[in-house]
Amino acid sequence: MTMGKDYYKILGIAKGASDDEIKKAYRKMALKYHPDKNKSPGAEDKFKEVAEAYEVLSDKQKREIFDKYGEEGLKGGIPGGSSGPGGNFTYTFSGDPRATFESFFGTSSPFDGIFESMGGDPFGMGMGGMGGPRSNMNRMHFSSDMGEPMEMDTDGFHGFGGPSSRGKKRQDPPVYHDLKVSLEDIFTGCTKKMKITKKVLNADGRSTRTEDKVLEIQVKPGWKEGTKITFPKEGDQRANTQAADIVFTIKDKPHPVFKRDGSNLLFTANVTLREALTGTTIQIPTLEGRTVRLPIHGVIKPSTKQRISGEGLPFPKQPTRRGDIIVSFDIKFPDHLSHQAKDILADVLPS
Repeated sequence: MTMGKDYYKILGIAKGASDDEIKKAYRKMALKYHPDKNKSPGAEDKFKEVAEAYEVLSDKQKREIFDKYGEEGLKGGIPGGSSGPGGNFTYTFSGDPRATFESFFGTSSPFDGIFESMGGDPFGMGMGGMGGPRSNMNRMHFSSDMGEPMEMDTDGFHGFGGPSSRGKKRQDPPVYHDLKVSLEDIFTGCTKKMKITKKVLNADGRSTRTEDKVLEIQVKPGWKEGTKITFPKEGDQRANTQAADIVFTIKDKPHPVFKRDGSNLLFTANVTLREALTGTTIQIPTLEGRTVRLPIHGVIKPSTKQRISGEGLPFPKQPTRRGDIIVSFDIKFPDHLSHQAKDILADVLPS
């Protein structure tokens, strides 16, 4: 039975809706309730609900868990258990419906040529005008906060047809770039400085000059991979168009010890067969540089997992709370056993 929010009802579709029907429903509802256009009370909350519903139903794994266990199972694990499709999966909405809108439409504004390209049918299904001609933009050069040069190609496409009939300048499509951040920086938060070189229009409105600019990104503790940071209109300037937004997407740097699962950290402990059978105490590292003792008294199986509460990454919306370290085990078996050892094991191990 579905508990909590009904994402199908929010989008106005049936439970068995196809992927295309989900996209069409989101397209219609997101344009209708975008707070830059719809100023009625509750429109912003509805805009956020619609984005969350699309984020869940457009993802096969999230949708499957929601269909079986509802919002409660999706966001808090399966009630009363930890096994099954949702037991080790916890979903939290990103909280940024504008990022969902921008990812879907290719622009953060509901006015950037979207309505005109629909032929005056902003809330209907007449979307044939989407997907216009490609444009060649200039290349932009970035350098990291360590001074290491990075280059990205800003070739893109204008996704919503020509300029507005009201004379509004069309904006070049966003320029996307990955920002790799270590788990230690995600744990504490940090400031990243990215140097860009861009073209700026001169006073004549046609010729350009080159300028350097440093963009500062405040990475908040616990930010999830995929978080987007947008710098509006910081791309190359060109006559008769608005400069593109520059969008940085958080990506995790590989870590030598941990893998990340949301706000949890995954750690693999190496144990011998004897330790797996007779028990042991394992020293578990943390991102703070401490170690946590984990005594194991029972038999360690290949499927065994142990959880160390509160030693993971901060929750992005509640940085005073932290996820867990989840420990799995890699059991090292001996390459050879003597006949005497085999006889002893045969006598003592259960059949």
